Amino acid sequence: MSFRIAVDTGGTFSDVVLADDAGHFSLSKAPTTPGKIFDGISQALEFAAAERALGLHELLAQTDVLIYATTRSTNAIITGTTARTALITTEGFPDTLVFREGGKLRPFDFRQPYPEPYIPKRLTFEMPERISSEGDVVRELSEADAVAVLREVAAAGVEAIAVSLLWSIANPAHEELIGSLIERELPGVPYTLSARLNPIIREYRRTSSAAIDASLKPLMQAHLSDMDRDLRAAGFAGELLVVTSFGGVLRLEDTTQRPLYTVNSGPAMAPVAGKEVAAPIDNIVVCDTGGTSFDVSVVRGGEVQFTRETWLDGLFTGHITGLSSVDVKNVGAGGGSIAWIDSGGLLRVGPQSAGAEPGPACYGHGGTDATVTDAAVVLGYIDPAYFLGGKLELDAAAAHSAVERAVAGPLGFSVQRAAWAILAVANEHMVGAVREITINQGIDPRESIVIAGGGAGGLTMSKIAEELGCDKVLVPQTAAALSATGGLLGDVVAEFTVSRRADTNAFDRDLVNEGLADLDRQIEAFFAQMDVPADARMQDYVVEARYPYQVWELDVALPSRRFESQADVDALVAAFHETHERVFAVKELGQSVECLYWKGRARVHLPKPTLAAATGEAQGAPSAEPRPMWWGGDDPQQTPVFLGAALSAGERIAGPAVVELPTTTVVVYPGWTATVTERGDYLLERERVSAAGANREEAA
Repeated sequence: MSFRIAVDTGGTFSDVVLADDAGHFSLSKAPTTPGKIFDGISQALEFAAAERALGLHELLAQTDVLIYATTRSTNAIITGTTARTALITTEGFPDTLVFREGGKLRPFDFRQPYPEPYIPKRLTFEMPERISSEGDVVRELSEADAVAVLREVAAAGVEAIAVSLLWSIANPAHEELIGSLIERELPGVPYTLSARLNPIIREYRRTSSAAIDASLKPLMQAHLSDMDRDLRAAGFAGELLVVTSFGGVLRLEDTTQRPLYTVNSGPAMAPVAGKEVAAPIDNIVVCDTGGTSFDVSVVRGGEVQFTRETWLDGLFTGHITGLSSVDVKNVGAGGGSIAWIDSGGLLRVGPQSAGAEPGPACYGHGGTDATVTDAAVVLGYIDPAYFLGGKLELDAAAAHSAVERAVAGPLGFSVQRAAWAILAVANEHMVGAVREITINQGIDPRESIVIAGGGAGGLTMSKIAEELGCDKVLVPQTAAALSATGGLLGDVVAEFTVSRRADTNAFDRDLVNEGLADLDRQIEAFFAQMDVPADARMQDYVVEARYPYQVWELDVALPSRRFESQADVDALVAAFHETHERVFAVKELGQSVECLYWKGRARVHLPKPTLAAATGEAQGAPSAEPRPMWWGGDDPQQTPVFLGAALSAGERIAGPAVVELPTTTVVVYPGWTATVTERGDYLLERERVSAAGANREEAA
């Protein structure tokens, strides 16, 4: 038997999804080990292997493909632990990363310090050259001048170099010359050329892409190389693929050359999984609640949504990737988010997290801060003896002490009321993230189904949906490893971009068709490099366009692969009007459309599991005995507990109740019901009238 494995390493847990060639799969989790990532992964893999009565070496020896998602690059950017990087720019333009694009969430708050550039001015070097917007050489770059600047760069002791010259997208000759000279003069120093990585017009975004990518190369090349070596030493002989922010996977060598693709890569796969588990529903809000963060994305009209607005560490004040990637919003609210009282006496939750080390107080690993997980233990929702299927026994007394000390005591609350308040505040953060990606973009969440993913997703997602006016929440049996599941369900995806500005009032068909032909050549080269058979190849084309004088663009699928006549242009205009109306509820008929970036997305179809029932779920399952839980009142309520392994398709549970699974807990709040679907998922529905009858009944 052969296997496919997907691994997603988060800030708190490492998730593993294992699928065999019959389509059966199983989940396992283990705490992430920041010091050496493979230690946590290997522990989760050992759990998965044990469920198949195999050793770790046997499992890996029979694995054809291992798909890896990591938060290493994202965390390095946020914590400022990337490589010491130099930026080479055109002479006279050293402040691109300093000025950014302007923008401020609170324009009249003058206490907010001006954000630091991603690369400091002292490591920014000006190159004596100039290319015009038409691609003409205004000032020739001499090799002697370039070498002189590179010697200054070397003297600064940098570990990586980003090169972003003015209008290099129109003529990359000077950037290419600098790249060749870096290889000659500074051998071994990794570098990134902006025109190769992200050939877009906006100077700040292109420069930011190059700067972030270059700064990640020493870290991610070493990390991915170490991961590959550790896997091979443990017996793995298959192909290692890495998850990217495009919502797909790429080969190891491709991602080491462009590590920017790994930023936010794990969360990008959650909507891929959500689209599959909720099919045939077209409008889906996908929520992934982990230990460190809450990530939300949408599937609209059956399609995963993309954006270029991926900011790390805060809108405007953080740093933008500049790439087209799966649209994911995240906030620091998860199972490990720390509850604290601010100087004004208000309860806050996050964004700080207890992480995997030491973790929440209930883990018993030395943590003393009260977290969302501790609150769930205090309320009785989590069975301390059955956390991670009994692999990690929780310390309930430590959870009570932490909540009492951090919240209940300072606020004068009972420990149960304090725990309820912690969940309520965390929920509000999550509701805000969902509203930002739905209502702010013209999507009514009431017309969507909510997917509750992540190890902590089943704890409070019903209450979040209630706030949003949603009546249905689906908790997949793969919820605890939703992003890893998306890795198994994804394809190899690569995106290529060309900049060809064209206004539909005077549309230059030759210019645009030349750009589309360039995309075709890049995609064909990609397919040839991977030796992809014709029946596994898929490709589609998109343009980023806007009405004149607008600031941001919308993605519009091209009605045709080439523009042969005015009718093809008119079809593009009509498609843009329709997209604009769907997003902003308004369209300007008769207005021209300005097209800026043309994108080709290449896909290589990979075999996928059928999501048959998981195996090994009942191992070590405790008896389903009622226990006291708090539901917002003054006193606890004896609440029924059900084991997921003992439930059959069609069974219906009326809240309040709890369904326990080895990797997550599904909380059925009062006024909600849970029905087991044919695939073993849990469909939570809000009752419009009060529930009657027993807590558990057969579905009609």
